[in-house]
Amino acid sequence: MINFRYHVVSLTAVFLALAIGLVVGTAALNGPVADSLKEHVDALSKANQQMRQTVQSMERELELEEEFAAEMAQITLPGKLTGKRVLVLTTPTGRDHAEGVIKMLQLAGADLTGRIDLQDKFINPENNNNLLELAVTAARPTGAPTANLPGNGHGVETSSALLATVLLDQPAGSEPVTEADRRAVLAAYSNASYLSAADRITTAAEAVVVVSGLPYVDKDSAKKDESVVKIAEQFDRTGGIVVAGNGSANGNLVAFVRGDAVLAQTISTIDNANTVQGQLVTTLALVQQLTERKAGQYGVGDNAASLLPKLPQ
Repeated sequence: MINFRYHVVSLTAVFLALAIGLVVGTAALNGPVADSLKEHVDALSKANQQMRQTVQSMERELELEEEFAAEMAQITLPGKLTGKRVLVLTTPTGRDHAEGVIKMLQLAGADLTGRIDLQDKFINPENNNNLLELAVTAARPTGAPTANLPGNGHGVETSSALLATVLLDQPAGSEPVTEADRRAVLAAYSNASYLSAADRITTAAEAVVVVSGLPYVDKDSAKKDESVVKIAEQFDRTGGIVVAGNGSANGNLVAFVRGDAVLAQTISTIDNANTVQGQLVTTLALVQQLTERKAGQYGVGDNAASLLPKLPQ
């Protein structure tokens, strides 16, 4: 019969074995295994330090490139757009780099007719019918030409066409839009929170810079990306247009234009306008649009034709 003393002896033996195992294992680790582990840790530490130094070097290189682009802008841009009337139109995803684009246009001497910031509400597909109705009611009390407005039931497209009509020059031989009519249309969209205008727009522009950004990623992303394309298409039908974008993949406006053989012939795109270099190139692309009536695809993306346009001397 197994008694209590037997259990005590058995448990003591088990704990003694565990203690001996720990001592032996520790002694083994303090030998070659421990040395090997230490070598691996030291190697990883050195590799990590080298990677940090590489990242710091790349960041500094990028800073110097941006500084170089800013200094080159001071040399190459002044006077390039003197007397040219330019509108800046921002989409909700491009707002962050709009100021940089505007500064470059001003440096080139452009006459900025104003800045229009389209709001998320304008892009939201839930407001399609409201935008269709607003296009009719906003234009009705004015003399703005509406005969050529799209009639396919796409609210963003119809409203964009109306805005392009009052914000850009009319074709030769057409009656120009009056300041009162322009103000009335903009007020209708502004009062409904579809857009905001930073300054009072008193004259039409001959070209527009559309400042866009990354593609949408929410559940309505496909429809919202489509709406941004519709905006660019309608302004392209009325005047010269340059898209100052961020990236050229995953379905954003720059990628769509470059993938469309027809739009790529008339719309210039820059895929790194979120950088000083890209903002400089945006202005040069606009110069090319207005002086040569030529479009180009510029930036650092794989689908860009070159870093910047080649302008005639």
